[in-house]
Amino acid sequence: MAKAKVSKQAAPKKAAKAPAKPKSKPVAAGNIEKVCDEALKKLQALGIEQQLQSEIEWCLGSYRFDQNPSGLYHMVERALAVFKAESAKKTKGVTAKLISDLEKVLEK
Repeated sequence: MAKAKVSKQAAPKKAAKAPAKPKSKPVAAGNIEKVCDEALKKLQALGIEQQLQSEIEWCLGSYRFDQNPSGLYHMVERALAVFKAESAKKTKGVTAKLISDLEKVLEK
C-alpha cells in the first residue's frame, strides 16, 4: 500500500502591523509652547521684562517654523526666575499654579 501524501497547508500569515503614526508634536513640546505662551501673556499683563517678552515672541515664532523647542526651554527658565522674584514681592497675578506649570515643563 502506498502512503497517501498529507498535504501541508501553510499557516495563514498574520497581517503585518502598520507602523505607528508619528505624532506631529511630542507631548512635551506641545506643553512647552502652551506654557511659554501663558508666560508671555502674564508678562504682558504685568507690564514687566519687555526684553524677555520680545525674546519669547521670537522663540515662539521660531519654534512654530522649525519645531525645535530648545529656545523655548531657555525662555521658560528665564521667565521662571522672573516670576519667582515677582512672587517674592507678592505681585498680584503671579500664581503658584503658573510657577508650578513652568517647573513641570522644565522637568521633562
